Amino acid sequence: MIPVYIISGFLDSGKTEFITYTISQPYFQSKKDTLLIVCEEGENEYDASLLKKSRTIMEVIEDEEDLTSQKLIALEKKYKPGRIIIEFNGMWMLKDVKFPWHWKVEQQITMINGKTFANYFTNMKSLVAEQIRGSELIIMNRCDGMEDKIAGYKRNIKALNQQAEIIFENATGEMNVTLEEDLPYDLNADPIVLDDNGYGFWYIDILDNLERYNGKTIQFVANVLHPPKFPKGYFVPGRMAMTCCAEDMAFLGYACKYDRAIELEQKSWIKITAKIAIEYFEDYGKEGPVLHAIKVEKTVKPKNEVISFV
Repeated sequence: MIPVYIISGFLDSGKTEFITYTISQPYFQSKKDTLLIVCEEGENEYDASLLKKSRTIMEVIEDEEDLTSQKLIALEKKYKPGRIIIEFNGMWMLKDVKFPWHWKVEQQITMINGKTFANYFTNMKSLVAEQIRGSELIIMNRCDGMEDKIAGYKRNIKALNQQAEIIFENATGEMNVTLEEDLPYDLNADPIVLDDNGYGFWYIDILDNLERYNGKTIQFVANVLHPPKFPKGYFVPGRMAMTCCAEDMAFLGYACKYDRAIELEQKSWIKITAKIAIEYFEDYGKEGPVLHAIKVEKTVKPKNEVISFV
């Protein structure tokens, strides 16, 4: 299997700078050649001497229709690389690319220009969403003077990809971004009452700050979900959310332990009060938030059944 590393992002997002930095590092050096496939040529060019020194061979594919499995196999036969880096065009759909069966995508990294993120997120949501969803690492750079916007941007990204690592950078380096300062609920309340807006904030914030909620009690209106093969005595109270656009919906919720879970009707509406614990849960594959129901009562569906992050 040939390892493939995909660097995605729109024009002027810092893809070339990131790849240039990476191939110049000692840890990158290899006895085998690296094939760098560039799918768009931006303002910055690769230094020929650096490419030679790092044993990196660059090929440019300018047209989306040329990025075919046959073309990729031909490049592999020509150069026999030990690994492949693809600087992917942010205007193309990665899901439409058919890689050779023996090419294994090891990592996808998405680069974002903080100055233009809001514009792209507003006008090209589907393209932004695809890049973010497939990435293990997301780097938003050029965030100078944007301290008041970063928390919201992080929430937008987390809504699309809860597992990705997100890094924000300004001219001096990595920034520390916390979401606590603008949470729409009182962390010290007992219970913490979550309205529609608060539920979305809580769902995202607990991903990064699990310890902050350990042992706390929350209360919210939820839709009942019984996932297939879920362990007995558990269900998921959650909400449908529009994470990108009307066609892009996801059910957001965490496992909840409740002795009478089997009695709850699928898709019914409840008002739940529960204590949060940090526990290993098999469906998570790691430790995460597990709710322990204290009180569950039927309720009417809310005026807005779907919460939104957009």
